[in-house]
Amino acid sequence: MPEEKSGGGGGGGGGGHGVGGDIYNVQAAEILAKEALLLPINEAAPIYERLLATFPTAAKYWKQYVEAYMATNNDEATKQIFSRCLLNCLHISLWRCYINFIRRINDKRGSEGLDETKKAFDFMLNYVGNDAASGPVWMEYITFLKSMPAVTPQEESHRMTTVRKVYQKAILVPTNRVEQLWKEYENFENSVSRTLAKGLLSEYQPKFNSAKAVYRERKKYIDDIDWNVLAIPPTGSYKEEQQSMAWKRLLTFEKGNPQRIDVTTANRRVTFTYEQCLMYLYHHPDIWYDYAMWHAKNGSMDSAAKIFQRALKAIPDSEVLKYAFAEMEESRGAIQTAKTIYESLLGENASITSLAHIQFIRFLRRTEGIEAARKYFLDARKSPSCTYHVYVAYATMAFCLDKDAKVAQSVFEAGLKRFMQEPGYILEYADFLCRLNDDRNVRALFERALSLLPPEKSTEVWKRFVQFEHTYGDLSSMLKVEQRRKEALSRTSEDVLSASENTLHDVVSRYSFMDLWPCSSKELDYLVRQEWLAKNTVKVDRSATLNTSSMLDKGTVGISARARSLPQSGKVVRPVTSQMVIYDPRQMKGPEISPATSGYTKEVEDMLKMLSPSTTSFIKNLPAIEGPSPDIDVVLSVLLQSTLPAAQNARKAGVASELSGVGKSGLNQNGSVHRPPRERRKDAGRHTVQEEEDATTVQSQAAVPRDIFRLRQIQRSRGLGVGGATAASQSGSSAFSFSGGGSAFSGDHSASTD
Repeated sequence: MPEEKSGGGGGGGGGGHGVGGDIYNVQAAEILAKEALLLPINEAAPIYERLLATFPTAAKYWKQYVEAYMATNNDEATKQIFSRCLLNCLHISLWRCYINFIRRINDKRGSEGLDETKKAFDFMLNYVGNDAASGPVWMEYITFLKSMPAVTPQEESHRMTTVRKVYQKAILVPTNRVEQLWKEYENFENSVSRTLAKGLLSEYQPKFNSAKAVYRERKKYIDDIDWNVLAIPPTGSYKEEQQSMAWKRLLTFEKGNPQRIDVTTANRRVTFTYEQCLMYLYHHPDIWYDYAMWHAKNGSMDSAAKIFQRALKAIPDSEVLKYAFAEMEESRGAIQTAKTIYESLLGENASITSLAHIQFIRFLRRTEGIEAARKYFLDARKSPSCTYHVYVAYATMAFCLDKDAKVAQSVFEAGLKRFMQEPGYILEYADFLCRLNDDRNVRALFERALSLLPPEKSTEVWKRFVQFEHTYGDLSSMLKVEQRRKEALSRTSEDVLSASENTLHDVVSRYSFMDLWPCSSKELDYLVRQEWLAKNTVKVDRSATLNTSSMLDKGTVGISARARSLPQSGKVVRPVTSQMVIYDPRQMKGPEISPATSGYTKEVEDMLKMLSPSTTSFIKNLPAIEGPSPDIDVVLSVLLQSTLPAAQNARKAGVASELSGVGKSGLNQNGSVHRPPRERRKDAGRHTVQEEEDATTVQSQAAVPRDIFRLRQIQRSRGLGVGGATAASQSGSSAFSFSGGGSAFSGDHSASTD
């Protein structure tokens, strides 16, 4: 019987078998596993050890590894591998491999071998008997029990009792063979005693029905899970996220106890599901945390602690799991254990952070008092990894928890000597002084800091200084600080001109409070944009001046840089916001489509029959997209007023003719359709080629009002959204041929719609 041991040990360790040093390269791992299949076991073993050190929960690699030893009849090595993997890989195929091995080695040992095999079955079903795919294992176990010899009536009675108990357990588990197991159980009871069978079957019938119904629901969640993926650290891929959500849905389902069984059995199923989940999401800290907290919520704090220990072994670099573990231990009074966890964070010199110092100071303050926290702070500030955050955290703790403003200010002053160049520290110190209502020292702090900070790092400090004056100062001091701020920051943005100007936006800033503004949101947007445009226009002017002077120095003649740089605001086409509608799919109802018809009403079908086949095909292929509907009259008026430029060369003419749907034709200078000359027909009585072209042009133009009107009616009846209108406008070249003052359907529609 396998015993729980630490997995993954031995062999070649976690060597870099991946490409580019990525040990979690799945493709490289699969290649190695296939290569190992072709090698003798003594050569393949180091490869398997490397793979399993990286993927310790990969059941398929463990199975492949152990089968290689089983093929050589190396039973001792096989037992060692099973003892390393079984309890960490609750995969039914691996466990069936185990039971086959046990049956083989005990096949010729008589009654002693049968007892060992029975114990192995019990051991197996205790761990994976709740698997939805464990039905065949239950059936195999029952068959094995029925085959055990029974010489005396007592042995026969004992065997029947054992078989009955296994049947009654099996039909309560929602597996893929639960219905077949029920039929076999009915036959078994009827073969023993019909009188007894009637009472037992009526008792277990509802339980079986519940298990069958739960399996159907359970299968829906199980089918969403990929059981062949390897456990790798989170990458954020779509497939990975889908797998994570699928497992969480299955866990939620199991936690709900849908079968309404006893709490102990239900908890075992949840535990089994978590263990299976961790085979694939082994490096996901949220799964480990949820698993531990589920145990803690159910009152099993020791089990939760063991889960955290396993989690830290799986993800040793996870600080957040260490904090969660320490928090749980502290909450149940295990102070020394929690302190050990904090010290492990601080003992990792290579990755020690200021946050670790801060959290340990807070922990010491909670558990050992003020003096212990102060003593550690004095040591921590000497550490190379100590940043200004440690000073701020300790000073805040002294002020808020110990109610000692003097100590807090002393800490801030001590830190000021070291972190004067840190804007964040200046702002925290200023906030502290504001809490003390010490406006005099706040001003002194700002003045001192701004005299030393470089302009590019002083933006936030100036902003806070201005806000401070808005609250504590008078009008004169407000205006003075704002002006100084403009002058100081203008040196970084090279915006010297705006430094001496006061804008309406400055007034808005002075007279706003929290989320209250002295203007409407529309006015505020306008002012912000005007300020942005002013600053950028100055930059463009300066850049254009420099470029122009450089060009003149070199004697270059051409368009000035300013003309090239400045945006042509007169040509910018902006959307008409008054025509916009806020998109909400719930507000828009698509056309009511009958499944027995093509999706159009009789009125629309009649109108479609009046159009040409190509136009009808175009309209029917427009996508039906839910969304805001544009004004159809506006869209059609834009289409009617649009003008395509005349073809400038043969290539453009060819493209235009291709888009208009007319084979081998172009556009004349006035926009009308031009067709190449054709040979005259022998029937000279008919009109000339030129007359044909004129007639075709007149005919197509005359058709415009009627076809456009029909198209508008169809669009309104069909309820096309913006997607349909867009498709119409974008595909217009295939249905329309635009001319100088209007538009017309092209003469040959079939070329554009085929």
